[in-house]
Amino acid sequence: MISKARFKAAKRVAALHLLASLAIALITAMMVFGAWYPYPYQELSGGRELFLLVVVVDVVCGPLLTLILFNPQKSRREITLDIGLIATIQLAALIYGAWTTWQARPSYLVLEVDRFKVVSTAELDPKAIKELPPYLAPFVFGGVRTVAIRPPKSIEEKNKVLFESIEQGRDYSVRAEFYIPYEGAAALGSLNRAKPLELFLKHYPDCRILAEKISKDESISIAEWNYLPVIGRQDWIALLDKKGMVRGFLPGDGFLE
Repeated sequence: MISKARFKAAKRVAALHLLASLAIALITAMMVFGAWYPYPYQELSGGRELFLLVVVVDVVCGPLLTLILFNPQKSRREITLDIGLIATIQLAALIYGAWTTWQARPSYLVLEVDRFKVVSTAELDPKAIKELPPYLAPFVFGGVRTVAIRPPKSIEEKNKVLFESIEQGRDYSVRAEFYIPYEGAAALGSLNRAKPLELFLKHYPDCRILAEKISKDESISIAEWNYLPVIGRQDWIALLDKKGMVRGFLPGDGFLE
């Protein structure tokens, strides 16, 4: 049976461990949501769920193990071994969770004819990524790069993508070798399939306040906005200015007629 003195001491040490774990969780949150999953990609890519997994392991399991194992009557060597074991388990879990979150982070917002698709680095061929020029390579410390897709150079290349898309589900959006900068004619081309924002707001009137805020921040009237759907874990749309550049996002199904 656990004595009151032992439980009191263990509770005090576990509380200190909890504070340290919370500090680490806060730093991780700043990294995840500030760099790896900037708004609104934590919604579009599921970053919140991945981060919660890391937090549960780091904040709950470590201090709980400390509460169970700590005993002031143990020798200094035994206490050091216990704390070292707990820290090793906790650190390993944190590294694994952080690595998984890093791999699943959104790296590209890819224009696919009439929609944008959020693509993570894990979906791309590492060899193709290495061969990208610097202006198309993924950002090292987080952030999402918007790109367009070039047309196939030959009928053979087109057929290859078609067959592999059917067999493996690898369409143009997850083929980095087809990426081109989203600028100029490529950006303007997005407007060919875009729809007026007012049409979207008729179906989602609750989004008007947020749309007005974005309009004020960007100095663009709501009547000037167009939009395209964004393919991710949730339904969102990308707001396009008159040059086709992405300037904001709103939640909702962009495939409405």
